[in-house]
Amino acid sequence: MTDFHGVFPYLVSPIDADGEVKAQVLTRLCQDLMAAGVHGLTPLGSTGEFAYLNPAQRRRVVEVVVQAAGRQVPVVAGVAATTIVDAVGQAREYERMGCDGILAVLEAYFPVDDEGVYQYFKAIADAVLLPVVIYTNPNFQRSDLKLPVIGRLSHIPNIRYIKDASFNTGRLLSIMNVVEGRMEVFAASSHVPATVMLMGGAGWMAGPACLVPRQSIALYDLCRAGQWSEAMALQRRLWSINQVFATFNLAACIKAGLALQGYEVGHPLAPQAPLSTDGVETVRRVLCELGAL
Repeated sequence: MTDFHGVFPYLVSPIDADGEVKAQVLTRLCQDLMAAGVHGLTPLGSTGEFAYLNPAQRRRVVEVVVQAAGRQVPVVAGVAATTIVDAVGQAREYERMGCDGILAVLEAYFPVDDEGVYQYFKAIADAVLLPVVIYTNPNFQRSDLKLPVIGRLSHIPNIRYIKDASFNTGRLLSIMNVVEGRMEVFAASSHVPATVMLMGGAGWMAGPACLVPRQSIALYDLCRAGQWSEAMALQRRLWSINQVFATFNLAACIKAGLALQGYEVGHPLAPQAPLSTDGVETVRRVLCELGAL
């Protein structure tokens, strides 16, 4: 199996007015991110607006990214559903399409108990031979992964990673303790990635890396080299972009920033609103300060 580490940008899903995926735009974005040195690509993450796409759009996004990656970096595609049958079908399809891993997300309208959460992720892992990254985000998910469930899932051989998007580094330490090395931890940009790396994290999967890939790679390299003072100095500079994304809609921010950088990715899908004029100017200012515009 492929080992995942480093910076995996959560890709946007550029959709035109007719509902078609803008393949040329997405291909160019993937190629530019790879040229900047990212370690992998993640379509259909939160920034990819997976909850707003229909099945055909999701398949096309994955197809374009796999083709653009050309086996140069691993592609870890997001699988999200409210039923096990749907999730398993997506995972198997993306494996057939050439993905290198699955990012597993549980959607829920009605609450799901711990056993149901466990069976959901287990079914995805059992359905494919690929490495699986389980995704936990207590701030958005109605039924989230509790520590005992994470511990059980860590014994499934191909569930090898977890991306935790909570704001609690104590929870991260608890996760690391309960999995006892059977799973590696990826952080989100809502954390301080350098701190997560110091704790033993494998890297981070995050939308802002689409906008600041070179700076993100530089931060990762400093962490890997153990140059923690330099890493934290860079982390403090990069924190401004996370503050912007905490203020506005995430997809709207990333898409607005990419538009400023010359990628015609369009607006977030309705009923999400485009970023306001003031919001765009805030993103512009931060990207200029970081040397990304």
